[in-house]
Amino acid sequence: MIQYALKCSEGHSFDSWFQSASAFDKLAAAGMVTCAICGSAKVEKAIMTPRVRPARNAKVQTQAAPPESKEISVEPTAADVEKVLTELRRKVEENSDYVGKNFAKEARKMHLGESPDRPIYGEAKPEEAKALIEDGVPVAPLPFVPSRKTN
Repeated sequence: MIQYALKCSEGHSFDSWFQSASAFDKLAAAGMVTCAICGSAKVEKAIMTPRVRPARNAKVQTQAAPPESKEISVEPTAADVEKVLTELRRKVEENSDYVGKNFAKEARKMHLGESPDRPIYGEAKPEEAKALIEDGVPVAPLPFVPSRKTN
């Protein structure tokens, strides 16, 4: 086993163990080595100090603690989530037809070929959505209320 100090293209540093140097090279070439902080696959070996065992009669030297590093939050902020949801809502409303409470009926008609296929969104009761899924009609809940339903 070999330990490498690694660094991603975003500047995050982290350590990882590999079976051998060639194992690291193969995994890195396949894009399977990713940053532990941001998930970037652009990872390379960083400069690291060698681990040399001190002589038996060497004096023990204490090392100063490394300076505290600034913590990086990988959790999205509420503002980030709201921005993404607003953009998703805008795209859905621009590119789909709002069918309101007729969603289940319209989706089923398209699935059966009785109505032309087109992107739609609307409202369905939980029982209606479950029945659509059981019948193989592709549906998914949207994480927002349509703007036509807001004041």
